[in-house]
Amino acid sequence: MSTAALLNLVRQAHDPAVPAARRQGLASVCSAHPLVLEAALLRAARTGRPVLIEATCNQVNQDGGYTGMTPADFRDLVLGIAAKAGCPEELVLLGGDHLGPNPWKSLPPQQAMDKAVTMIEAFAQAGFVKLHLDASMGCAGEPGALCDETVAKRACALAQRAESVAPGQAVYIIGTEVPVPGGAAEALDHLDPTSPEAAMTTLGVHETLFRGVLGDEVWSRVIGLVVQPGVEFGVDEVAVYDRPRAQTLSATLDQMPGQVFEAHSTDYQPLPALRALVEDGFLLLKVGPGLTFALREALYGLDSIRSALLPGQESLRTVMERLMTQHPAQWRGHYEGTDAACAVLRHYAYSDRIRYYWPHPEAQAAVAVLMRQLEETGLPGPLLSQFLPTHYEKIRDGHLCADPRDIVLSAIDTVLGLYDQACGAPPDVRERLY
Repeated sequence: MSTAALLNLVRQAHDPAVPAARRQGLASVCSAHPLVLEAALLRAARTGRPVLIEATCNQVNQDGGYTGMTPADFRDLVLGIAAKAGCPEELVLLGGDHLGPNPWKSLPPQQAMDKAVTMIEAFAQAGFVKLHLDASMGCAGEPGALCDETVAKRACALAQRAESVAPGQAVYIIGTEVPVPGGAAEALDHLDPTSPEAAMTTLGVHETLFRGVLGDEVWSRVIGLVVQPGVEFGVDEVAVYDRPRAQTLSATLDQMPGQVFEAHSTDYQPLPALRALVEDGFLLLKVGPGLTFALREALYGLDSIRSALLPGQESLRTVMERLMTQHPAQWRGHYEGTDAACAVLRHYAYSDRIRYYWPHPEAQAAVAVLMRQLEETGLPGPLLSQFLPTHYEKIRDGHLCADPRDIVLSAIDTVLGLYDQACGAPPDVRERLY
């Protein structure tokens, strides 16, 4: 789990011998769903390219997060799936995203930061090699957004704790001007890229503090800055990367030796936009809800096939609707409108709040029943053509097995494949995936 792949990204980004058209990037898989992780690790095993898998502070922390996993638990989950997928451990890069006081921001600042430094210690001890330091949010009694000096001071304290338990292990990402985690709730028609001045100020304040407190060597491992390139997704719309609008921000990298940009919420961007982001220096591309969105599409397509083959069975959609209405905390406040509109968004919105419900035992049992029944009935070609036409073509052409689990993995892999192409990976000549 070496950091060499991440450091190489920075070197080639600033190598004058490497033109923008040949820049390579790296996708960051931000999901804890076992099938998403399996698809990512199978792809890494097949291509030999490193795979970066990240957990957020709310998802995984020393208290378990909403997944119930500590950083060590998450590491063990990923490496266990990697072993079954035939993916060498040295290809697996683990990252922590938005590491800071966010899960405890209702507490007074010092208490929240005490929890945050304990969390980052757990990530460092578990071997995570990419740590995003995000102390931008105000805690109890503070304004919602903090000044650069306060953010940098708290980020430095987080890095200091990580270095105390795992010196020299991690590379760090700083910067806080990011889209709302999981997608925006408001209209996207006024989304502006980060200004070059704001990016330079953030970098300068952090550099001064890090060099003074932690030294030049640690600062050399601060490799990336999170900025807003002008990409985002909401419940039913996507703001696609507009290259000219981000031109001045992209040009700022020339004044930032040793740095690349990290872009969050790149889900649902078309391939040309993703490739343009990489060419413009946004070499780390976060994707998460877009992967579980593809998983849900495949599961619902399979569910429609079952409904045709076994009428009268309770549908997977019915089970998920019951769970989401009985336990609304993960979607209420994110979806607005009439009851009918919210019922559609619960299942089909780009923000994909349904992803929080797949780990529920009732949902897991329903998916297991769906898979078992379709393994018994088989998947007739005409029904595949009707409900999963893209996968039908792959099966017809001999590139995919007519197996429900393989179809779900293939749906996720299709999205991952777009990111591989955008990040400059050579085409995979092995057509059969599973």
